[in-house]
Amino acid sequence: MAHINLLPWREELRALRNKNFYTLIGVAAGVMVAIIAMVHLQIQSDIDHQNRRNSLLQNEIKIVDGKIKEIKDLEKKKQQLISRMEIIERLQSNRPEVVHLFDELAHLVPDGLYMRSVLQKSRLLTIKGVAQSNARVSAFMRALDQSIWFEEPNLLVIKAEKKGFERAREFTLIVKQAGQNQEVDKNKKGRGRR
Repeated sequence: MAHINLLPWREELRALRNKNFYTLIGVAAGVMVAIIAMVHLQIQSDIDHQNRRNSLLQNEIKIVDGKIKEIKDLEKKKQQLISRMEIIERLQSNRPEVVHLFDELAHLVPDGLYMRSVLQKSRLLTIKGVAQSNARVSAFMRALDQSIWFEEPNLLVIKAEKKGFERAREFTLIVKQAGQNQEVDKNKKGRGRR
């Protein structure tokens, strides 16, 4: 006997189910694409926002770096000015020393002794001169040693020189300049000239 399908509704139902299945798959795929697109757009928006923040921060960092460089330059200038001020202050405080030194030398030189040159390097004085005798040079060195402006006199050279009938003594001595940072009171000055 021949098969006759009297019930075509099953095929229609199967076709309807297939159609619904593919529709659901399409809708799910569409929803998935929409979700992925939204997530992508959100992430891209966050990346753009972070890039703008990074750019702003980099600009601020450049400004701060410029200010730091400016501050370092100002610090360097400040140190240079401070060192200049210290030099000027030291020169101002030492300015009267030269006058005191030459005044003291003039008072310490005994009769019969003449200075030809006085050379100062740092705190060391080299004195060259002529004396009538060795005793005059010794007296001069003792006077230098007792002075508050000088210390540690040291005779380098003494030699006889003939001048006419007299025998003069050429000498070279060095003496250290004593450290005087403030004005010396009169009692100490008086002691140095005795």
